[in-house]
Amino acid sequence: MKELIRTIDLSLWYGEKQALTDVNLQIAPNKVTALIGPSGCGKSTLIRCFNRMNDVIPGCRVKGQVLFHSKNIYGQNVDASEVRKKIGMVFQKPNPFPKSIYENVAYGQRVAGIKSNEKLDEIVEKSLKRAALWDEVSDRLHEPAMSLSGGQQQRLCIARALSIEPEIILMDEPCSALDPIATAKIEDLIRVLIKNYTVTIVTHNMQQAARVSDYTAYMYLGKLIEFGSTKQIFENPEEELTENYITGRFG
Repeated sequence: MKELIRTIDLSLWYGEKQALTDVNLQIAPNKVTALIGPSGCGKSTLIRCFNRMNDVIPGCRVKGQVLFHSKNIYGQNVDASEVRKKIGMVFQKPNPFPKSIYENVAYGQRVAGIKSNEKLDEIVEKSLKRAALWDEVSDRLHEPAMSLSGGQQQRLCIARALSIEPEIILMDEPCSALDPIATAKIEDLIRVLIKNYTVTIVTHNMQQAARVSDYTAYMYLGKLIEFGSTKQIFENPEEELTENYITGRFG
């Protein structure tokens, strides 16, 4: 399979506690890859390795490689902020900035030095359209982001991630704080986004993984137990641990 990200013998420790052990995984371009497994198995830790978000945690140590376009992002002279421009992230709980809807989306480009209001208007509109939010907020762009519903706030956070033109969007349980209607909108959006982006999603919801993903990785106790097409993982898992989790025997 083609790959945009590849991990090679990736291990990670928080102080003395090992959270990942020798993970070897490929992320295919313009596909959705879901990471599933019980709580505390290393799913969120793994995707945070993809854009070096773990760097900010004291005592965190990484061994192995994460290749992005065949270049190790943990290599010497790699700027983590440059990595994060290409690999955006959406978190479990919507976390809009305490600014207007417009400024939430424009923020990244303002920081990057774009001053033209015309250019910013264009970026904000394009990003909100791609996040399937424009029609709902186009007449209230200068209202506070906090005035939006939870589902709208999460789509705003997706628009904010898209505004800096990443290649990959990491989503860490993006629907866990949302109701079923808002969840369905995010799931529909994920399937649209892969026309232009690559999406990796952590989810505790196996039905969601089955609905939205092309590939699924099952993790347990910091190890990658099985990886394959979502259809194969859910219908014909090769590992007993995977089958036990999928069938609800534990987890």
